[in-house]
Amino acid sequence: MFGIPEDVAIWIISIITGGLFILGVPIFLCVAFWATLASIAIDFTIMNIGITSYQGISSYALLAMPLFILTGDLIGAGGIAKKLSIMARRVLAPLRGGLAMAAVATCSLFSAISGSNSATVATIGRIMIPELKDQGYNDEFAATTVAAGGIVGILIPPSILMIVYGFTVNLSVLDLFKAGIIPGLLVSVALMVAARFWCRKYDWGRPEPFFMKEVVRSTWDAKLGIAAVALILIIVYGGISSPTEASGIAAAYCLVAGTLLTREIKLKDIPAVFLSSGRVNGLLAPVVSISIVLQQVFSILGVHDVVSDFVHSFGNYYVMLGAMMFSIVLAGAIMESISVCIILAPILAPIAVSIGMNPIHWGVVFIVGLSIGFITPPFGLDLFVASGITGIPYDKLIKWVPPYLVFVFIAWITIMLLPWLSLVFV
Repeated sequence: MFGIPEDVAIWIISIITGGLFILGVPIFLCVAFWATLASIAIDFTIMNIGITSYQGISSYALLAMPLFILTGDLIGAGGIAKKLSIMARRVLAPLRGGLAMAAVATCSLFSAISGSNSATVATIGRIMIPELKDQGYNDEFAATTVAAGGIVGILIPPSILMIVYGFTVNLSVLDLFKAGIIPGLLVSVALMVAARFWCRKYDWGRPEPFFMKEVVRSTWDAKLGIAAVALILIIVYGGISSPTEASGIAAAYCLVAGTLLTREIKLKDIPAVFLSSGRVNGLLAPVVSISIVLQQVFSILGVHDVVSDFVHSFGNYYVMLGAMMFSIVLAGAIMESISVCIILAPILAPIAVSIGMNPIHWGVVFIVGLSIGFITPPFGLDLFVASGITGIPYDKLIKWVPPYLVFVFIAWITIMLLPWLSLVFV
């Protein structure tokens, strides 16, 4: 490339790309810039970029991604998420900090329908944060709690990131969904414990009387949301269809429920809901497509072998696992999750298998680790989303994060050490 040695050219391109990322250039453009110039530097045909990008994004399995994003927008617009939040609050009322814990529980219920962390934070945040503030909770704590609860969006099936991970490393998405059930619930419990920690410290959310009548009534009111969860579980885990067909059925169900049953969605609102989902998918799909090209360039450069040799050089099983887990958290803290998944998953998955880990178990460990990046500065996507919907400065939210990170790390290590938590349903 312009007479510059190949290795020097790659370093120059990488430094320039890093500078663009620091300056705030969108991750898609950074990845595309690096992949294009690196292809030229190694004399790899430039025609490959268009062909590979198109073929990569044309996967049938990836069709579930925009449909689950649409499902999340529909249950928010249709008022279904609001009913789920009320039910969670009634059930957890007798516990100190019950409303804060209900915010996390609602995120989990929402995640079991939508599969998106950012959609979870945006939708549940608009519902729960004002209610938490009205009940005397600190507004910064409220925003951080919902942001933390949003990380289960990629853990509790269906999960958009599990779909991308399965596509990237050629694993069954259905098996990943099954494996994510217990770990997702475990992380949810860990987040509730962290929320309770803050509530006990500042004496927020004193216990309220438990009324079974109210619980039954709120559960009945939330029947459409519960039915949506049950529908997905029956279709996917019952083997009736693949996650792709299930995502289409779930989206259709939520559209009908929102327009004809709750009547929260008017006909004139439908285009705006679809446009909102389209914008999100328009951000994710290009990253997925160009990252496939990035994988090919990495393969030609031997990046996979270099990383594998480096990790294996530690020798000890747990040190190797620790090195891989650290790299996941570090990458997730500075990059968007889809990009990290597509870049790191093909590199780390073979290493994990080579040291004796079940590929499905490692997939869950990988995704749980990646979820931590959503509330880890400097990137912390969920914190940015919470900041955006509340107007609270990002730096004001960070100080409330440590307990959530501590308890989620404990859950993550438990999931890593106890494979049966992930494999019991597979």
